[in-house]
Amino acid sequence: MAEVTDGDFASEVLGAELPVLVEFTADWCPPCRQMGPVLTALAEEEGERLKVVQLDVDTNPETTRAYKVLSMPTFMVFRGGEPVKAMVGARPKRRLLEELADVLSRDVL
Repeated sequence: MAEVTDGDFASEVLGAELPVLVEFTADWCPPCRQMGPVLTALAEEEGERLKVVQLDVDTNPETTRAYKVLSMPTFMVFRGGEPVKAMVGARPKRRLLEELADVLSRDVL
């Protein structure tokens, strides 16, 4: 799972060919840390259909403000440079996969 910053958000997320799941996270956020293993597993299992990245809200205020992120963790799915889905709060992997089903199903080869 990659980390993105204000500096490379446009190229890594907005310019990506695959849909991108961005976790807006913070070091001080226990639910964010709880999501780490879930997102790592998701990145490994769905890597051909979905790119998974993290953005630290404390060190990347421009992107955080641009997408009006107020709570951590916030998950946003970007497709074709646009946010198409947003979810707030930690969740088990099964629920996250259910919520991403529509995004993942469109990318079956």
